[in-house]
Amino acid sequence: MSPAPSTFDPTAHDAREMSTALDIPTAVDPLAEEQYRALSLLAVVSFGCGLLSALVLISVWLSLIAVLGVLVGLYAGYQVRRQPDELTGGGLARAGLILSLVMLIAGWARAGYVYATEVPEGYQRVSYAQLQPDNRRPGEIVPQSALALDGQRVFIKGYVYPGEQSRGIKRFVLCRDNGACCFGGQPKLTDMIQVDLEEPLTLDYSPFLKRLGGIFYVDRTEASDDLGGVLYRLEADYLR
Repeated sequence: MSPAPSTFDPTAHDAREMSTALDIPTAVDPLAEEQYRALSLLAVVSFGCGLLSALVLISVWLSLIAVLGVLVGLYAGYQVRRQPDELTGGGLARAGLILSLVMLIAGWARAGYVYATEVPEGYQRVSYAQLQPDNRRPGEIVPQSALALDGQRVFIKGYVYPGEQSRGIKRFVLCRDNGACCFGGQPKLTDMIQVDLEEPLTLDYSPFLKRLGGIFYVDRTEASDDLGGVLYRLEADYLR
């Protein structure tokens, strides 16, 4: 008996080839998966705070920026470690944390050094708190703490009250803060000191903190050009 003739089915052959092709596993590029991880927004914020923390070197009142950078950096690093398959940016968070911490320490160290060395020899540091009347003594205008400074060589810091003259100033009013000076407010009588600069000192107006030294006087009769009467005067021979 002769064998039955074989028949070739091209459709079945194509189906087998397609099935074999589908069974071959596809290689996954690990770098392709890596790029799908999102960059942590908090890590970016921490790094930005770290850069801005350099402002603490100018004023320690801006330390909040550095503190924020440290806290956000810590949390961003924790977040990245918890979700390593979804987030990246751990290095950025660490950089922001370290920058913020370094600038915070450096800023306060610098401020401490300046405070410890800014008073010239022969002067005593005075604060505006010593010039304020005691609320427990009704009617007191000049406190005993201010009277005790009369005729003494003192060092005090403050802000120049803006007047008509802006360059080559020889006489001006020194205020406790620049809030009242620069925004049109009227400073308290005990928050003002009339300053006369000795030769060869002169002053160009700026809204920044000034450091002055000289002989302090309590005088109820002297008047300033801009604000009427003043209680305190300073004949300054030191200006920074």
